[in-house]
Amino acid sequence: TIAVAKPDRTALLLARPVAITVALLGPILTAIEAFIRGLLRLFGVRIEENQPILSATEELRGAVDLLEEEGAVVKDEADMFGGLLDLSELEVSDVMVHRTNMHSVNVGLPAPEILQEVLASNNTRLPIWRDSPENIVGILHAKDVLRALAAAHGNPAKLDFARIATEPWFVPDTTSLADQLKAFRSRKAHVALVVDEYGEVMGLVTLEDILEEIVGDISDEHDVQLHGVRPQPNGSIVVEGSVPVRDVNRAMDWRLPDEDATTVAGLVIHEAQTIPDPGQAFTFHGYRFEVLRKHRNRITQLRVTPLGKQAGRPQAAE
Repeated sequence: TIAVAKPDRTALLLARPVAITVALLGPILTAIEAFIRGLLRLFGVRIEENQPILSATEELRGAVDLLEEEGAVVKDEADMFGGLLDLSELEVSDVMVHRTNMHSVNVGLPAPEILQEVLASNNTRLPIWRDSPENIVGILHAKDVLRALAAAHGNPAKLDFARIATEPWFVPDTTSLADQLKAFRSRKAHVALVVDEYGEVMGLVTLEDILEEIVGDISDEHDVQLHGVRPQPNGSIVVEGSVPVRDVNRAMDWRLPDEDATTVAGLVIHEAQTIPDPGQAFTFHGYRFEVLRKHRNRITQLRVTPLGKQAGRPQAAE
Protein backbone atom coordinates (compact mmCIF):
# COMPACT_ATOMS: atom_id res chain seq x y z
CA THR A 1 0.00 0.00 0.00
CA ILE A 2 2.88 2.38 0.74
CA ALA A 3 4.46 1.61 -2.65
CA VAL A 4 1.15 2.31 -4.38
CA ALA A 5 0.68 5.60 -2.52
CA LYS A 6 4.27 6.80 -3.02
CA PRO A 7 5.79 4.81 -5.91
CA ASP A 8 8.66 7.17 -6.79
CA ARG A 9 9.91 7.54 -3.23
CA THR A 10 9.62 3.81 -2.58
CA ALA A 11 11.55 3.00 -5.77
CA LEU A 12 14.37 5.35 -4.78
CA LEU A 13 14.59 3.81 -1.31
CA LEU A 14 14.71 0.24 -2.63
CA ALA A 15 16.97 0.84 -5.64
CA ARG A 16 20.26 0.63 -3.73
CA PRO A 17 19.37 -2.49 -1.64
CA VAL A 18 18.17 -4.26 -4.79
CA ALA A 19 21.36 -3.31 -6.67
CA ILE A 20 23.50 -4.63 -3.82
CA THR A 21 21.51 -7.89 -3.70
CA VAL A 22 21.90 -8.38 -7.45
CA ALA A 23 25.64 -7.73 -7.21
CA LEU A 24 26.03 -10.25 -4.38
CA LEU A 25 23.93 -12.96 -6.00
CA GLY A 26 25.28 -12.40 -9.52
CA PRO A 27 28.36 -14.65 -9.15
CA ILE A 28 26.24 -17.38 -7.57
CA LEU A 29 23.78 -17.24 -10.46
CA THR A 30 26.63 -17.33 -12.98
CA ALA A 31 28.11 -20.39 -11.28
CA ILE A 32 24.74 -22.17 -11.29
CA GLU A 33 24.24 -21.42 -14.99
CA ALA A 34 27.74 -22.72 -15.78
CA PHE A 35 27.01 -25.92 -13.84
CA ILE A 36 23.72 -26.42 -15.72
CA ARG A 37 25.39 -25.80 -19.10
CA GLY A 38 28.10 -28.34 -18.26
CA LEU A 39 25.54 -30.89 -17.09
CA LEU A 40 23.48 -30.48 -20.25
CA ARG A 41 26.63 -30.78 -22.37
CA LEU A 42 27.15 -34.29 -20.94
CA PHE A 43 23.82 -35.26 -22.51
CA GLY A 44 24.65 -33.68 -25.86
CA VAL A 45 22.72 -30.45 -25.31
CA ARG A 46 24.83 -27.39 -26.08
CA ILE A 47 23.75 -23.92 -24.98
CA GLU A 48 25.92 -21.00 -26.03
CA GLU A 49 27.16 -18.51 -23.45
CA ASN A 50 25.01 -15.72 -24.84
CA GLN A 51 21.97 -17.99 -25.06
CA PRO A 52 19.64 -18.05 -22.03
CA ILE A 53 19.01 -21.44 -20.44
CA LEU A 54 15.29 -20.78 -20.24
CA SER A 55 13.41 -19.59 -23.31
CA ALA A 56 11.23 -16.51 -23.12
CA THR A 57 8.17 -18.77 -23.30
CA GLU A 58 9.33 -20.85 -20.34
CA GLU A 59 10.09 -17.73 -18.33
CA LEU A 60 6.63 -16.33 -19.06
CA ARG A 61 5.01 -19.63 -18.15
CA GLY A 62 6.94 -19.76 -14.89
CA ALA A 63 5.96 -16.19 -14.06
CA VAL A 64 2.28 -16.95 -14.66
CA ASP A 65 2.47 -20.09 -12.50
CA LEU A 66 4.05 -18.06 -9.71
CA LEU A 67 1.38 -15.37 -9.96
CA GLU A 68 -1.32 -18.04 -9.84
CA GLU A 69 0.21 -19.59 -6.70
CA GLU A 70 0.32 -16.17 -5.06
CA GLY A 71 -3.29 -15.50 -6.01
CA ALA A 72 -2.45 -12.56 -8.25
CA VAL A 73 -4.26 -14.19 -11.18
CA VAL A 74 -7.17 -16.64 -11.15
CA LYS A 75 -6.91 -20.14 -12.63
CA ASP A 76 -8.98 -19.32 -15.72
CA GLU A 77 -6.69 -16.41 -16.61
CA ALA A 78 -3.57 -18.52 -16.03
CA ASP A 79 -4.98 -21.34 -18.20
CA MET A 80 -5.82 -18.85 -20.94
CA PHE A 81 -2.30 -17.43 -20.94
CA GLY A 82 -0.82 -20.94 -20.88
CA GLY A 83 -3.02 -21.93 -23.82
CA LEU A 84 -1.78 -18.92 -25.75
CA LEU A 85 1.83 -19.96 -25.15
CA ASP A 86 1.03 -23.52 -26.24
CA LEU A 87 -0.07 -22.46 -29.73
CA SER A 88 3.47 -22.49 -31.08
CA GLU A 89 4.23 -25.89 -29.51
CA LEU A 90 1.07 -27.79 -30.44
CA GLU A 91 0.30 -29.14 -33.91
CA VAL A 92 -3.06 -29.41 -35.64
CA SER A 93 -2.91 -33.19 -35.21
CA ASP A 94 -3.09 -32.63 -31.44
CA VAL A 95 -6.49 -30.92 -31.53
CA MET A 96 -8.14 -32.19 -34.72
CA VAL A 97 -11.26 -34.34 -34.90
CA HIS A 98 -9.97 -37.75 -35.98
CA ARG A 99 -11.39 -39.10 -39.22
CA THR A 100 -13.08 -41.96 -37.33
CA ASN A 101 -15.17 -39.34 -35.48
CA MET A 102 -15.55 -36.95 -38.40
CA HIS A 103 -19.10 -36.49 -39.70
CA SER A 104 -18.97 -36.49 -43.48
CA VAL A 105 -21.55 -37.07 -46.22
CA ASN A 106 -21.48 -39.24 -49.34
CA VAL A 107 -22.15 -36.87 -52.23
CA GLY A 108 -23.38 -39.85 -54.25
CA LEU A 109 -26.51 -40.20 -52.11
CA PRO A 110 -29.85 -38.90 -53.40
CA ALA A 111 -30.19 -35.15 -52.88
CA PRO A 112 -33.04 -35.43 -50.31
CA GLU A 113 -30.91 -37.77 -48.16
CA ILE A 114 -27.94 -35.39 -48.27
CA LEU A 115 -30.23 -32.53 -47.25
CA GLN A 116 -31.46 -34.56 -44.27
CA GLU A 117 -27.85 -35.27 -43.26
CA VAL A 118 -27.04 -31.55 -43.34
CA LEU A 119 -30.14 -30.56 -41.37
CA ALA A 120 -29.63 -33.30 -38.77
CA SER A 121 -25.98 -32.42 -38.11
CA ASN A 122 -24.86 -30.26 -35.20
CA ASN A 123 -22.13 -28.86 -37.47
CA THR A 124 -22.64 -26.02 -39.93
CA ARG A 125 -19.82 -27.27 -42.19
CA LEU A 126 -19.66 -30.86 -43.40
CA PRO A 127 -17.06 -32.57 -45.61
CA ILE A 128 -18.48 -34.45 -48.59
CA TRP A 129 -16.80 -37.44 -50.21
CA ARG A 130 -17.10 -39.48 -53.37
CA ASP A 131 -16.42 -43.24 -53.76
CA SER A 132 -14.69 -43.52 -50.34
CA PRO A 133 -14.68 -41.46 -47.10
CA GLU A 134 -10.97 -40.72 -47.66
CA ASN A 135 -11.70 -38.95 -50.95
CA ILE A 136 -12.96 -35.59 -49.66
CA VAL A 137 -14.18 -33.46 -52.58
CA GLY A 138 -15.66 -30.43 -50.83
CA ILE A 139 -17.05 -28.73 -47.74
CA LEU A 140 -20.78 -28.07 -47.45
CA HIS A 141 -21.92 -25.00 -45.50
CA ALA A 142 -25.46 -25.19 -44.14
CA LYS A 143 -26.12 -21.56 -45.14
CA ASP A 144 -25.12 -22.25 -48.75
CA VAL A 145 -27.41 -25.28 -48.80
CA LEU A 146 -30.37 -23.26 -47.48
CA ARG A 147 -29.75 -20.50 -50.04
CA ALA A 148 -29.65 -23.06 -52.85
CA LEU A 149 -32.80 -24.72 -51.49
CA ALA A 150 -34.61 -21.38 -51.48
CA ALA A 151 -33.48 -20.74 -55.06
CA ALA A 152 -34.85 -24.19 -56.00
CA HIS A 153 -38.21 -23.24 -54.44
CA GLY A 154 -37.83 -25.87 -51.74
CA ASN A 155 -37.27 -28.80 -54.08
CA PRO A 156 -34.19 -30.74 -52.83
CA ALA A 157 -34.13 -32.89 -55.98
CA LYS A 158 -32.86 -29.87 -57.91
CA LEU A 159 -29.83 -29.37 -55.67
CA ASP A 160 -26.34 -30.17 -56.95
CA PHE A 161 -24.38 -30.51 -53.72
CA ALA A 162 -21.04 -30.95 -55.48
CA ARG A 163 -21.45 -27.46 -56.97
CA ILE A 164 -22.75 -25.95 -53.73
CA ALA A 165 -19.73 -27.20 -51.77
CA THR A 166 -16.55 -25.17 -51.54
CA GLU A 167 -13.14 -26.58 -52.44
CA PRO A 168 -11.55 -28.50 -49.55
CA TRP A 169 -8.45 -27.03 -47.92
CA PHE A 170 -5.77 -29.53 -46.88
CA VAL A 171 -3.05 -28.73 -44.33
CA PRO A 172 -0.10 -30.84 -43.08
CA ASP A 173 -0.54 -32.55 -39.72
CA THR A 174 2.68 -30.92 -38.47
CA THR A 175 1.36 -27.35 -38.85
CA SER A 176 1.57 -25.50 -35.54
CA LEU A 177 -1.61 -24.05 -34.09
CA ALA A 178 -0.09 -20.57 -34.23
CA ASP A 179 0.56 -20.90 -37.97
CA GLN A 180 -2.84 -22.47 -38.58
CA LEU A 181 -4.58 -19.65 -36.72
CA LYS A 182 -2.82 -17.12 -38.96
CA ALA A 183 -3.80 -19.16 -42.02
CA PHE A 184 -7.45 -19.25 -40.94
CA ARG A 185 -7.42 -15.48 -40.59
CA SER A 186 -5.70 -14.83 -43.92
CA ARG A 187 -8.00 -17.20 -45.84
CA LYS A 188 -11.10 -16.15 -43.88
CA ALA A 189 -11.79 -19.86 -43.40
CA HIS A 190 -13.05 -21.90 -40.46
CA VAL A 191 -12.35 -25.51 -41.48
CA ALA A 192 -9.32 -27.38 -42.81
CA LEU A 193 -8.68 -31.06 -43.48
CA VAL A 194 -5.53 -32.50 -41.91
CA VAL A 195 -3.37 -34.84 -44.01
CA ASP A 196 -0.26 -36.85 -43.20
CA GLU A 197 2.98 -36.98 -45.18
CA TYR A 198 1.40 -39.43 -47.64
CA GLY A 199 -1.57 -37.17 -48.33
CA GLU A 200 -4.02 -39.37 -46.43
CA VAL A 201 -6.77 -37.54 -44.56
CA MET A 202 -6.20 -37.82 -40.80
CA GLY A 203 -9.02 -35.61 -39.58
CA LEU A 204 -10.48 -32.13 -39.50
CA VAL A 205 -9.47 -29.00 -37.60
CA THR A 206 -11.60 -25.90 -37.10
CA LEU A 207 -10.99 -22.36 -35.96
CA GLU A 208 -13.04 -23.16 -32.87
CA ASP A 209 -10.70 -26.05 -31.99
CA ILE A 210 -7.77 -23.63 -31.84
CA LEU A 211 -9.65 -20.92 -29.94
CA GLU A 212 -10.74 -23.51 -27.36
CA GLU A 213 -7.07 -24.18 -26.63
CA ILE A 214 -6.90 -20.58 -25.41
CA VAL A 215 -10.24 -19.85 -23.78
CA GLY A 216 -11.53 -23.36 -23.01
CA ASP A 217 -14.76 -24.90 -24.24
CA ILE A 218 -16.93 -22.69 -26.43
CA SER A 219 -20.46 -24.08 -26.13
CA ASP A 220 -23.59 -23.05 -27.95
CA GLU A 221 -27.19 -24.23 -28.00
CA HIS A 222 -26.35 -27.02 -30.44
CA ASP A 223 -23.34 -28.41 -28.59
CA VAL A 224 -23.70 -31.73 -26.83
CA GLN A 225 -21.68 -33.23 -24.00
CA LEU A 226 -18.22 -34.34 -25.08
CA HIS A 227 -18.81 -37.30 -27.37
CA GLY A 228 -17.37 -40.55 -26.09
CA VAL A 229 -17.02 -39.50 -22.42
CA ARG A 230 -19.54 -40.62 -19.78
CA PRO A 231 -18.89 -39.42 -16.21
CA GLN A 232 -19.75 -41.99 -13.52
CA PRO A 233 -21.16 -41.38 -10.00
CA ASN A 234 -17.89 -42.51 -8.36
CA GLY A 235 -15.86 -39.81 -10.15
CA SER A 236 -14.53 -42.07 -12.89
CA ILE A 237 -15.35 -41.84 -16.58
CA VAL A 238 -16.08 -44.38 -19.28
CA VAL A 239 -14.34 -43.09 -22.37
CA GLU A 240 -13.84 -44.21 -25.95
CA GLY A 241 -10.23 -44.91 -26.81
CA SER A 242 -10.23 -42.43 -29.71
CA VAL A 243 -11.09 -39.43 -27.51
CA PRO A 244 -8.16 -36.96 -27.37
CA VAL A 245 -6.38 -36.65 -24.03
CA ARG A 246 -6.63 -32.86 -24.19
CA ASP A 247 -10.42 -33.06 -24.53
CA VAL A 248 -10.65 -35.24 -21.43
CA ASN A 249 -8.40 -32.86 -19.49
CA ARG A 250 -10.52 -29.91 -20.52
CA ALA A 251 -13.84 -31.59 -19.77
CA MET A 252 -12.84 -33.11 -16.42
CA ASP A 253 -10.22 -30.55 -15.32
CA TRP A 254 -7.64 -33.34 -15.15
CA ARG A 255 -3.90 -33.31 -15.87
CA LEU A 256 -3.29 -36.40 -17.98
CA PRO A 257 -0.01 -36.11 -19.94
CA ASP A 258 -0.46 -35.50 -23.66
CA GLU A 259 3.14 -35.11 -24.82
CA ASP A 260 3.63 -38.70 -26.02
CA ALA A 261 0.11 -39.68 -27.09
CA THR A 262 -2.86 -37.89 -28.61
CA THR A 263 -5.70 -40.21 -27.57
CA VAL A 264 -6.57 -41.97 -24.32
CA ALA A 265 -5.96 -45.37 -25.91
CA GLY A 266 -2.62 -44.17 -27.24
CA LEU A 267 -1.63 -42.99 -23.76
CA VAL A 268 -2.35 -46.42 -22.25
CA ILE A 269 -0.44 -48.23 -25.01
CA HIS A 270 2.51 -45.84 -24.63
CA GLU A 271 2.72 -46.28 -20.86
CA ALA A 272 2.01 -50.03 -20.83
CA GLN A 273 4.38 -50.70 -23.76
CA THR A 274 1.86 -53.25 -25.03
CA ILE A 275 -1.65 -53.50 -26.45
CA PRO A 276 -3.64 -54.66 -23.40
CA ASP A 277 -6.66 -56.95 -23.43
CA PRO A 278 -10.10 -56.25 -21.92
CA GLY A 279 -10.00 -56.61 -18.15
CA GLN A 280 -6.41 -55.44 -17.79
CA ALA A 281 -5.82 -52.30 -15.77
CA PHE A 282 -2.86 -49.99 -15.23
CA THR A 283 -2.07 -47.27 -12.74
CA PHE A 284 0.07 -44.30 -13.74
CA HIS A 285 0.17 -40.53 -13.36
CA GLY A 286 -2.38 -40.70 -10.53
CA TYR A 287 -5.11 -42.47 -12.53
CA ARG A 288 -6.28 -46.05 -12.98
CA PHE A 289 -6.97 -47.12 -16.57
CA GLU A 290 -9.07 -50.25 -17.12
CA VAL A 291 -9.57 -51.61 -20.62
CA LEU A 292 -13.24 -52.44 -21.16
CA ARG A 293 -13.43 -53.20 -24.87
CA LYS A 294 -11.04 -53.92 -27.71
CA HIS A 295 -11.54 -54.45 -31.44
CA ARG A 296 -8.63 -56.27 -33.04
CA ASN A 297 -5.58 -54.20 -32.05
CA ARG A 298 -7.56 -51.08 -31.17
CA ILE A 299 -8.71 -50.18 -27.66
CA THR A 300 -12.27 -48.93 -28.06
CA GLN A 301 -13.42 -48.26 -24.49
CA LEU A 302 -11.79 -47.67 -21.11
CA ARG A 303 -12.68 -46.70 -17.57
CA VAL A 304 -10.44 -43.99 -16.09
CA THR A 305 -10.50 -43.36 -12.34
CA PRO A 306 -8.55 -40.57 -10.58
CA LEU A 307 -6.65 -41.94 -7.58
CA GLY A 308 -5.02 -38.84 -6.15
CA LYS A 309 -1.37 -38.34 -5.28
CA GLN A 310 -0.86 -41.87 -3.98
CA ALA A 311 -0.51 -43.38 -7.47
CA GLY A 312 3.05 -44.10 -8.50
CA ARG A 313 4.90 -45.64 -11.39
CA PRO A 314 2.98 -47.55 -14.08
CA GLN A 315 1.90 -50.93 -12.73
CA ALA A 316 -0.37 -53.62 -14.09
CA ALA A 317 -3.39 -54.25 -11.91
CA GLU A 318 -4.99 -57.63 -11.41
